[in-house]
Amino acid sequence: MGFIFGVVVGIIVGLAIIVGFVRGENSRAAQRSQLATTVAAFARMTVEDSRKILPPQFYPSWVVFSSSQKLSLLLLSTSSSIFSLRCFDDSHFFCYCFQLTWLNSHLTKIWPYVNEAASELIKASVEPILEEYRPVVLAALKFSKFTLGTVAPQFTGVSIIEDGGDGVTMELEMQWDGNPSIILDIKTLLGVALPVQVKNIGFTGVFRLIFKPLVDEFPGFGAVSYSLRQKKKLDFTLKVIGGDISAIPGLYDAIEGAIRDAVEDSITWPVRKVVPILPGDYSDLELKPEGILEVKLVQAKELTNKDIIGKSDPYAVVYIRPLRERMKKSKTINNDLNPIWNEHFEFVVEDVSTQHVTVKVYDSEGLQSSELIGCAQLQLSELQPGKVKDVWLKLVKDLEIQRDTKNRGQVHLELLYCPFGMENSFTNPFAPNYSMTSLEKVLKNANGVESNGNENAVTQKKKEVIIRGVLSVTVISAEDLPATDFMGKSDPFVVLTLKKAETKNKTRVVNDSLNPVWNQTFDFVVEDGLHDMLIVEVWDHDTFGKDYMGRCILTLTRVILEGEYKERFVLDGAKSGFLNLHLKWMPQPIFRDS
Repeated sequence: MGFIFGVVVGIIVGLAIIVGFVRGENSRAAQRSQLATTVAAFARMTVEDSRKILPPQFYPSWVVFSSSQKLSLLLLSTSSSIFSLRCFDDSHFFCYCFQLTWLNSHLTKIWPYVNEAASELIKASVEPILEEYRPVVLAALKFSKFTLGTVAPQFTGVSIIEDGGDGVTMELEMQWDGNPSIILDIKTLLGVALPVQVKNIGFTGVFRLIFKPLVDEFPGFGAVSYSLRQKKKLDFTLKVIGGDISAIPGLYDAIEGAIRDAVEDSITWPVRKVVPILPGDYSDLELKPEGILEVKLVQAKELTNKDIIGKSDPYAVVYIRPLRERMKKSKTINNDLNPIWNEHFEFVVEDVSTQHVTVKVYDSEGLQSSELIGCAQLQLSELQPGKVKDVWLKLVKDLEIQRDTKNRGQVHLELLYCPFGMENSFTNPFAPNYSMTSLEKVLKNANGVESNGNENAVTQKKKEVIIRGVLSVTVISAEDLPATDFMGKSDPFVVLTLKKAETKNKTRVVNDSLNPVWNQTFDFVVEDGLHDMLIVEVWDHDTFGKDYMGRCILTLTRVILEGEYKERFVLDGAKSGFLNLHLKWMPQPIFRDS
């Protein structure tokens, strides 16, 4: 009886499982069929159909799609480039990525005509800039032939940005492995003429088109501005026709640098070319300086050693735009992996929202080419106008590849961004019109300030603003210092050094403490506040000497701007430890004019 009951229950359960499985498969099949029908409907959808689903208020007024183009949604596409729409009410940002096959196919068809029309235009516009960056070893640098070739560039992405203002920005990502025929006719100072061919051009980048202002007349905008927003890759080779370019030492590098500088200065963002479409004044669309960036290259630490014998000889190159005349180079510190530069540089900022400051640290190899130790960059949008930003940047091998786990060292910068038109909000101590004593004005004029009679037309050959005052430093305490004695304690004291003036002071010794309290104040007479620095070192006192524990290096820019501040500083070169300091600046009031 039990056996029969078990067989019956087994059959019933088995049938139930089979029925459930069949019903589940039928349900999934129905869902797949319904989804396929929906996908097919979207694939057949026209622009008019899409406007029924997405009301007109979701489309910017200037967007018009050709009736021959089909619309497919990103969420339902699996194999092709498609169009997607995202709307953010707060930022009013619209991004459109649509199928580019039709654009590339039409560009290929019309490329022969584009080549014929654009070649002469590019040649006429680039040649003067190329002449401007002509290397000193050359007497002439011109094009003898310039055609773009038969291979059309390919667009790989499009995005359109509506910023809520009176303009629209379109960015086109382009890739071009072309076969142009470009021949440079160069002439050396010795009178030797060489035809140099530019070959194997490979380019990948993003072009930016700005349609601004938007108007009610056809075609809907007054002017178009174009620029190379991002240059991801620009490769080419140079070959002397019928000769070897390496026969003249340094010629290849000189010509290559001139070409890259010409591209950077002529079309790379924030430089832009404005093409008027409708009559009007579009001078506000042209490139204009927005402010001044003051950069103090303070120091670097824990740099990678590139030398087999001894240590690296580091120097740094700082720039915003990679143009040779705008790139600033520091002095070389020989045989040191923790160099202190304390050098000040000034840069013109043209677009604070997109530009960044870049630092590259090299190991000097004398007559040989320098070897890159590491590089770093900081977006200018992270800076607060009028506020000093003290920052340590980690060095990486390549700015495009941030996944660099190797420790290449860090570089210490002090940054101050001063926008134009905000002079009443704060004072830039580096500015030439900063309040100076009568003696300082005499010294400044002696350094080469010329006037042609017009007060607004003053040419300053060398700007050297000198700020004097008294720096008051209170060494309050230290925390969590490393133990250097056998008993697990230390006998710390602090040495304060004004680097340029070579003035030193030191605190008393606090015995057997890792958290000493000093509360001692020292005054320093500062002769040149903007170019001096304070080095604060912590030492452990021993009967027969002293042990180094760590240090802090401070510039005086912040205390000059703020008057006084209190800060907790991390000890560099120590396993642990903090130093609490209070700094106060008292400017020299005698004979100081406003």
